[in-house]
Amino acid sequence: MKKSFILWCTLLILVLSSCKLGRFVIYNFADAKDHKKFPARSLSAPEESFSFHRLDTMKSPRSVTVEGEEMEWSEFLEKNHTLAFMIIRNDTILYEEYFKKYDDASIVPSFSMAKSVVSMLVGCAIEDGLIESVQDPVAKYIPEMAENGFDKVTMEHVLQMTTGLDFNESYVNPFGDAATFYYGRNLRKSVRKLKLEAEPGSRWQYVSGDTQILVDILDGVLTDKTVTQYLEEKIWQPIGMEYDASWSLDKKDGIEKGFCCINARAKDYAKLGRLYLNKGNWEGRQIVPEDWVEQSTKVDTTDNSVWFYQYQWWKENKDNDFYAEGILGQFVYVSPDKNFIAVRLGKKYGDVNWSGLMKKLADKY
Repeated sequence: MKKSFILWCTLLILVLSSCKLGRFVIYNFADAKDHKKFPARSLSAPEESFSFHRLDTMKSPRSVTVEGEEMEWSEFLEKNHTLAFMIIRNDTILYEEYFKKYDDASIVPSFSMAKSVVSMLVGCAIEDGLIESVQDPVAKYIPEMAENGFDKVTMEHVLQMTTGLDFNESYVNPFGDAATFYYGRNLRKSVRKLKLEAEPGSRWQYVSGDTQILVDILDGVLTDKTVTQYLEEKIWQPIGMEYDASWSLDKKDGIEKGFCCINARAKDYAKLGRLYLNKGNWEGRQIVPEDWVEQSTKVDTTDNSVWFYQYQWWKENKDNDFYAEGILGQFVYVSPDKNFIAVRLGKKYGDVNWSGLMKKLADKY
């Protein structure tokens, strides 16, 4: 009887894990171990890595006052489900700490910080002549989407998330689009089924489907390599990442889940911030076009864009600061004026306005 029960449970798990709904039930919501759940392509680090300078003694921020209660900095971070926190100024690590048995070699998924990386790659692809212009319609690169109105949707609409896409971004709805994209096994098919519910350029709405359209376009123009290989060639190796990493796929040998799912370490995420802090230049070599970085990090509200979101990057106030953000409170925060980078990786988001806190650290720390 016991063996039969175990057998039936095993079969049930296998059946459930073979479909989107089943994987949603088994895995439930996104967590910091999601890099272990999906097939992935590897990103190889170069033989020589870039290293930030370090202080001999870490300079910990002062205590934090939360709802009238003063709390020691490390206690505050741990209480709010932090796995890693780094503060870097002038290429020097001022503070670095890990929690919950994580360390500097621990992998943490990027979640939606990957959207900002996809934007980097689009800029590189334009520079390489693979994509002609952000004014190109999506249907130029994915002709099958013309019948759903994407002959009127430009790549800039997609970058700005002003497509008017009909997309349910809910992460708690197993039947929503976000679940289909995150747990489904045919992203190309899912992208081609996307439809519009508003005129392109008539509104802003944050939807992961837009970023996956960009990845599908990149995948199509990269005839001799994968999107992961392009990231490795254009960014991962040139900026001296310390560790190998990976990018999760919808299925084995499938397409990259570009709206989320780069799996890396805190110090290497910080290097992505440093690249944009220096306007796409790395030690004298222009990695991402400077004009693309400037366009991606300025305030622009034309064509119903919003000031706080530009080319898949978030803005903090209407100044020069910007950041990449993921659902569990993954952050790479950059303040060019202060020559400041902060990285926060989390198990959960916590009850904190992280971008606001990082802005204060940049100004005063």
